[in-house]
Formats: sequence, C-alpha cells, structure tokens
Amino acid sequence: MAKRLIYPTLEQIDEEIARLKYRKRYGSALRGTIYSLAVVAAVAILVATLWLPVLQITGSSMTPTINDGELVVAVKTSDFEPGDIVAFYYNNRILIKRVIASAGEWVDIDEEGNVYVDGVLLDEPYIQEKSLGECNIELPYQVPDGRIFVMGDDRAVSLDSRTTAVGPVSQEQVLGRVVFRVWPLPALGTID
Repeated sequence: MAKRLIYPTLEQIDEEIARLKYRKRYGSALRGTIYSLAVVAAVAILVATLWLPVLQITGSSMTPTINDGELVVAVKTSDFEPGDIVAFYYNNRILIKRVIASAGEWVDIDEEGNVYVDGVLLDEPYIQEKSLGECNIELPYQVPDGRIFVMGDDRAVSLDSRTTAVGPVSQEQVLGRVVFRVWPLPALGTID
C-alpha cells in the first residue's frame, strides 16, 4: 500500500507565513529594545561618573542639612562660593563638607565656635550648635592658593579643615558641588 501525501491547505500555509512574520518582527523589536536599554544604561553611567555623581552619605558631620544614609547628586565644577556643599576625596573616602573660605582668605574661630572670614562673622543659619570642635591648626589661618577651607555643619563631630589631618582641600581633591537630594523620597529636592 502506497503512502498518501497530505498537503497543507492554503489557509494553513497563510497562517504559518503570518506566524513566521510575527516571530521575525517580535525578535527584531525585542533586539531593538535591548540595544536601546543598553545604550541608555551606558549613557546614564557616563553621566553619573563624569558629570553628576550620585553619593550615599555616611556619618553625621553634615547634620541637620544632610543625614546619614541619604543619597545626593553632585555637579562637577571647580567654581565654589562660601556656603556651597562640596564632595571631595580624602584617604580613599569621599567627604561632604561646606565651603567656608577660599584661597587667600583668613579664617578665625573663637572658643564659642563663631567663625570669622577676613574678620567678618559668618551668618550660619544651617548649623544647630556652634562648637570649636577638633581644631589643631593655628588660628587665624590663611587659606593657601588653589585650596578651599571646609567645615561640617555638625561642628562638634566633624573632621574637616580645622585639623591638620584633613586641612584645606585642593581643587584636585574636589569631586563636585552637592546640589540635590534623591533619597529619601519625602526629602527629594535641592540642598541649601
């Protein structure tokens, strides 16, 4: 007995062609989506690394302005004003402090923790308690060229330019100016 061949109907052929075309379009769309996501991720990493680093705060030296565990964004720049908050490298760590004075300015701090720059008392609404803190530099202190004098907002516990361990921060050490808080969400916004 001879085997009888069964041929597909035109309807079955059309259905198979439609299925194969759909599969090809689906695969193409999936590859395009994956490529797009990879490019976006690469660009985001470059932006975060080169222009807008995201940093996690550890420690309480900037309390109450910035608290332990918060995530902040810094902007790469080399132009700083007194009152700006900067991130900088120190002993393979990143510290966050507030700019008090620039190169050539004289900084003096009295026993009560009042800070004077070029003989003028600083208005510091961002600190809760004044304190001389750990200070082993000779006051008044003139900030050397190419450096900035920085202090934490929680003056009693902050390790900053008042000590010879940290000292004034060079422009090469500075990662950027901290401008925006991204975590926790209820505190999302700019940082003063």
